[in-house]
Amino acid sequence: MKPRKIPMRKDIVTGEMFPKKDLVRVVRDKEGNVTLDPTSKANGRGAYISLDVAVAKKAKQKRIFDKAFEVKVPDQFYDELIAYVDHQQARRELFGDQ
Repeated sequence: MKPRKIPMRKDIVTGEMFPKKDLVRVVRDKEGNVTLDPTSKANGRGAYISLDVAVAKKAKQKRIFDKAFEVKVPDQFYDELIAYVDHQQARRELFGDQ
């Protein structure tokens, strides 16, 4: 049997390629709102970031999504992103890779 192809995406902060399931998608819709997209199915321009708290903090420090989406992203979004990534990272450690 042929092995399944694993979809890869580039982390916008580090520039490294990771399997899609190891990343979270951030999306900007037509109105310019930037939100988390855990399902990876929302309409709009998407960018991926790895499920690592250090990478999320680096994204906040460098204002990565402001540059990528060409809109002013509030600090509240970055805080929400860090909390989400921290939760997902803890969940992976607790339950293992799913």
